[in-house]
Order: sequence, then C-alpha cells, then structure tokens
Amino acid sequence: MRRSPHGTTGIERSVHVDLGERSYSIEIGVDVLGKVGPEISRRIGASRAMVVTVPPVGRRYGPRVMRSLREAGIKARRFDVPDGERTKNLRQVNSLYDAFLDAGADRATAVVALGGGVVGDLSGFVAATLLRGLPVVQIPTTLLAMVDSSVGGKTGVNVPRGKNLVGAFHQPRFVWMDVTTLRSLPPRQLVSGMAELIKHGAIRDEAFFERLDADLERVMNLEPESLIPALERSCAIKAEVVRQDERESGLRMILNFGHTVGHAVEALSGYRGILHGEAVAIGMGFAAQRSETLGLSPTGTAERLVALLRRAGLPTELPVFPRRAYLQALRVDKKKREARIRFVALRGIGRAETVPLLPREIIPPIRAKARR
Repeated sequence: MRRSPHGTTGIERSVHVDLGERSYSIEIGVDVLGKVGPEISRRIGASRAMVVTVPPVGRRYGPRVMRSLREAGIKARRFDVPDGERTKNLRQVNSLYDAFLDAGADRATAVVALGGGVVGDLSGFVAATLLRGLPVVQIPTTLLAMVDSSVGGKTGVNVPRGKNLVGAFHQPRFVWMDVTTLRSLPPRQLVSGMAELIKHGAIRDEAFFERLDADLERVMNLEPESLIPALERSCAIKAEVVRQDERESGLRMILNFGHTVGHAVEALSGYRGILHGEAVAIGMGFAAQRSETLGLSPTGTAERLVALLRRAGLPTELPVFPRRAYLQALRVDKKKREARIRFVALRGIGRAETVPLLPREIIPPIRAKARR
C-alpha cells in the first residue's frame, strides 16, 4: 500500500494538482471516510465545518464524517439539500448562505461537499462566494464526481437559460476519495461515471484508453487493483490539463469533449430522465462521428470510442429533438466566442483539440435518430 506524504493510513494513491499557492492533493483510499476530520484540522485549521450533502448520502455516510470532524475538535453542522440536478440553482444558494451564517460561519469555517457532482458544484460555488471565499473540501461519493467535478475547481449552478452559466473557479483545499462509497451506487450511476473515465483516455492518453478497454469489467466491478489505478490516472490527466490552463482559456477546453451537445441534451430533457454521464457519452459519440465527417480524425476513430462506451452500457445516439431546438440550446454554450463555439473534436484516440464552428456546422441539417 502506498501512503500519502503524511503517512495517513488507508490512502493508496495520491495525485498532486500543481497550481502554485493553490496546489492541493487528491487522496484515494479504501475505507478512509472516517479519517477525514484530522486531515481537515491539520491542513486547514478550521474551527467549524459546514457539511453539505443529499439525504441518501447523508444517512449512509454523514454520521461517519460528522464523528470524524467532531473527534478532531471541529464544530460541525450538516445541511441536506434535495437530490438531483435541479437543486443547482440560485434559490438553493441563498438558502445555504442563510443557513451557514445562522450557524456561525466565518473565515475559519470549512465547507465540506459530501456527495456527487451536484453537491460538489453547489457547495463549491457557495464556498467561493460567501464571505469572499471559504475553504472547501471535496469528498466525492460517485464515480462521476471522483474523476470530474471534484477536481479542477470549477463550480457553478444552473439558470433557466442553461447549465452552469453562473459559477466561479474555486480550487478545493484537498479531495478525499473513499472508493468503498462506490459500492452503494445504483448501477446506472456507476455506468454514468464511466463516461468521464473513458473521456480522459479519448482526449489525452491512448494507452489509458486501451487499458480501460482491457480492464473495463474489473473497473466496473469495483475491483481495487484495477479501479484505484484507473482513478489515479484519470485524475492525473485532468490535473495536468488544469495545471497548464486553470481558467479554461485554451487547453482545458478539451475536457469539455462531449459536453457541447451533451449539455444541450440535458437542457432539452429538462434535466430529467438522463444522467450527466449519459448525456456526455451521447455528446462524445456525436463529436467523434462529427470529427470524422469533418476530416479531422482517421476513419474508425468514432467506432473505437462508441464501441467502448456501449460496452460500458452508455448511450451514444442523439435523442430526437427538432434541429432548431438543438441550435437554440447551443447558442448559450459557455465556450462560444462571438458566433462560433469552440467545439472539441478528436484528432484520434488520445488527441483532441478545439475547432471554431457555427452551431449549424455542429448540428447538420439531418434528423437525429433515436437508438433503443
């Protein structure tokens, strides 16, 4: 077993996110949830902690985290928010502002995000903006959050015009991953998280993509010998991209592979009936096929990616919505510059780049077909 630099037992892998004075570590371990309190005390020196979670996660894992915090001498309060993407809104942000202030939040207070991507995005945004910035610790409990939203410091909430249009960059003080929490995930949630693992290989590391292809069943069965190295490599890929481009002015945009159309699918679905990872998988399948059509990637690139996504149980075909609805959804894309969107295309497995395209060039005038 490999230990963290400070000898914390249970930590098997540690990934460093190098951002100068905002640097932090991603700790990955087995059965380490009850050991996070001393780490928050040692690394942050917090006197209070505001733990944000959703009821199912709070019931299962909240007591262990709260006990760890209190045993470390930290006054801790837990706040449950409704589960689901629709919780990421400014009304919920205001509710947490009031609740934190009523509970005595000050600059010595840590915000602890215990849950999936919704909790991480919402808690991170509240931490970024309340009292001009509070330290935040991410404790992701879903596969999707472990390899995506908990790493990189992007926080945000949704508004009626689109997803994550209001947000801030606010890096966590550290990320604490306990892979045992994945055992309680519903199968569909686990499959959803595979989309981001596969994405990191597709855009940046062909060898990792091939390893996922070979180890897919073992990773999805949560076998630590395959799962933990996969998490480590996926997080390291994202950490390296974030190191080079923290605020998404260039290279970091490749992490949005599949998200342009994926976000449109989520918005057109009313954020109901489709998980984020499922939407990203659809967007990746579309983007890979579009990359080939535009002559940007070799023939067969999309087939390799789509085959792995389907093996993981992910959807890859656009749901049927009118083309004009897709075009309207793309018009509020955050990556838009003037009239063009920085569309993430593949040059091949392991290589991605952004290309400026008009919405009508992204969604050609052909009807999308649904796949069952």
